[in-house]
Amino acid sequence: MEKIAFVMTLLPGHEKEYQKRHDEIWPELVIALKAAGVSDYSIYFEDTSNKLFAVLKRTEDNTMDQLPLQPIVKKWWAFMADIMETHEDNSPVVNEIPQVFHLE
Repeated sequence: MEKIAFVMTLLPGHEKEYQKRHDEIWPELVIALKAAGVSDYSIYFEDTSNKLFAVLKRTEDNTMDQLPLQPIVKKWWAFMADIMETHEDNSPVVNEIPQVFHLE
């Protein structure tokens, strides 16, 4: 298992809506994430910067790079595009964060 972290940006004033949408995450999306080797996925919100900090575990043979090709992922991105910083294809702007410390 590999753990990765990344940051996204939530548009101001949309914290409750972001939480609501994730509380009601689509089962088909969960299935796609798990099938791609994703587990233990958490997202945190830092309100002074509107940053979303995400961390997840993925299997060594994960297929996360194929997720953007799946219709359910594209549909989710379109659903979230009005409240997040996104690219033209609705994919979220993601900045990967390198690990600099770990204590188990």
